[in-house]
Amino acid sequence: MANVPVPPQQPMRLAVDETAQLTARITWMSVSVGLSLMLLKTAVWWFSGSVSLLASAADSGLDFVAAMGTFWAVRVAVAPADAEHRYGHGKAEAFASLLQAGLVFASAALIGREAVNHLFHPKPVAAEGGAIAVMFVSVLMTLALVKAQALVIERTRSVAIKGDRAHYLADLVSNAAAIVGLGLARLTNDARWDAFAGLLVAFWLVKGAIDVLREASNELLDREVDDVDREELIRLALDDEEVLGVHQFRSRNSGPFLHVQMHMELDPRQSLLEAHAIIERAENRILSAFPNTDLVIHADPFGLSEEHDQDFDGMPVGRIINPKAHTAQQG
Repeated sequence: MANVPVPPQQPMRLAVDETAQLTARITWMSVSVGLSLMLLKTAVWWFSGSVSLLASAADSGLDFVAAMGTFWAVRVAVAPADAEHRYGHGKAEAFASLLQAGLVFASAALIGREAVNHLFHPKPVAAEGGAIAVMFVSVLMTLALVKAQALVIERTRSVAIKGDRAHYLADLVSNAAAIVGLGLARLTNDARWDAFAGLLVAFWLVKGAIDVLREASNELLDREVDDVDREELIRLALDDEEVLGVHQFRSRNSGPFLHVQMHMELDPRQSLLEAHAIIERAENRILSAFPNTDLVIHADPFGLSEEHDQDFDGMPVGRIINPKAHTAQQG
């Protein structure tokens, strides 16, 4: 019976040029939406005096500033390594996320102070109808953007785009709170509902800032890749009967790039040339699924390598024996 061709494995991550194209497009869209909403909300707030609308306008202004930071970061992150940055520039994305988190914290503090002041000293809200109309427009524009960002994040796993999306998700909540607050203020003739909505937005912004800060910190502190990627990387490394095991497996993300290193155990009777060929095949398997990987594999003779059985934070980095290996060697 004729052999059925096996379709090539789909890469789990995109190549650098594909990542650069997607992140560049979505950041252009993010900057445009942020600037448009900031100008529109500021103009309507000037006539209405709404606290919740001011909160939303301030949030959109920070979205615009953060989007500009992300716009810069994703372009720096895909730049190749150079003499001063041997590991590349991928962490520019995490730095941009830190900036985003700081801006959100500042926004929450300012909005919260203004909302508390208006709760104790309420002021009437003018032009509620126009303000509510602006909020509905903002909701539609922001919803379209966050959906597009979600698709890009799914394909690129960009931490900077995740941080930018957190801003706009907060903006959605801000818009919804402003609509409710303005509506209740108009129905009840009590401006404190508007101030209370602004206070809720401030609390939501704090939560979003903490999430963004956590994502950026994980990357800056070289947190191990998620379990799905880690298991797939190990599976690809061991997908050869000539590979007897691996140990000292480590990995970390750096923007669009992935850094992986491991010790690979081979039959000690093999020649250096044979060992090189086995490792090269393993590299090709991994790079086909993870194209943006800076990969370092060190060869060890099976049964003669030092033991590495310690755990770090519950994540075993010890020896992993290949169950497919057909060898008489004993470790």
